[in-house]
Amino acid sequence: MDTVDVLVVGAGLAGLNTARLLAEAGLDVAVCERRTSLETGIRTTGIFVRRTLDDYELPHLGPAVRRVLLYPPSGENPVELLSPRDEFRVGDMEGIYATAVEEAERAGARVSLNASYPAKSTKARFTIGADGARSTVAKALGLDVNRQLITGIEEVYPVRTGSTPTFHCVVDPRLAPGYIAWVIDDGEHAHVGLAGRADRFTAPLPQLLQRFRDSFPTPEPTGPVKRRGGPIPVGGLLRRIVSPQGLLVGDAAGAVSPLTAGGLDPCMRMSELAASVTFDYLRSGNRYVLEHYDGAAMRRRYLLRSQLRRGLSLVRSPSVAEFAFALLRTPPGKAVAKKILFN
Repeated sequence: MDTVDVLVVGAGLAGLNTARLLAEAGLDVAVCERRTSLETGIRTTGIFVRRTLDDYELPHLGPAVRRVLLYPPSGENPVELLSPRDEFRVGDMEGIYATAVEEAERAGARVSLNASYPAKSTKARFTIGADGARSTVAKALGLDVNRQLITGIEEVYPVRTGSTPTFHCVVDPRLAPGYIAWVIDDGEHAHVGLAGRADRFTAPLPQLLQRFRDSFPTPEPTGPVKRRGGPIPVGGLLRRIVSPQGLLVGDAAGAVSPLTAGGLDPCMRMSELAASVTFDYLRSGNRYVLEHYDGAAMRRRYLLRSQLRRGLSLVRSPSVAEFAFALLRTPPGKAVAKKILFN
């Protein structure tokens, strides 16, 4: 049996970034991923926000998006939000994952695809769960698991629109109960999708997506259309995310904004903290080091967004959404929308 310092379960962005940092620190790190290819099973739209773009060097990013249009169910009179700065870029997640694997392996980590957990041939001093919203590692370590989830579906394809990069957000509880439908057109690629509470969907997700495409102007593809999707945790950071045997990062830890469902920025930042705490703990053997990875304390940062999430979940009819947009069109409403989307 192979013995390593750290076994990272899941080769998403959180897992690969954590593995690279630990390998660079000199630990023996292995990564196991059940998928046979990182080009399949992608669960994220790949939207990187300004804060991430400012702090990290990321490859394979599309053109900058500074314009957001918010639509009520009727689609009429959308609210336009403009920023003087580059607020979003959509990444090519296949390319980003490939680069992350190369960097992790260059640092000394061993990345194995088509490798299940628990790994029969590998014994680890410490296990890091980066295995998504329904984490197997969380259950194995007796840590908290995500209970509040929404489910999404998205189609991604190349375009040649030449249009101003725009993020279109549609609030319509008939299509996306408890969340939104969206079209991101950056002039090079289009992302068309929706997500919401599974217990409120009125039809299978592919049918709802087609209904959305039929009712909303979407760019025509100039190449192959790829479909992705899956569960998204929206309950905020979990409380119990660490034990002497291991910890959780990324979606497995619930490190996703309860309101916007954005998880790429918190996954990058959380992986840095996870790597630091793991290294210090394995080097010192001091369990008190693990207290620095306190999910209950970090969860407080999500409090306001969790409250806004509950408010969004209350929008069950198009008429309520239309009324909310009447408030959103006021100067205070626009200011709040900008703060949420641009900060």
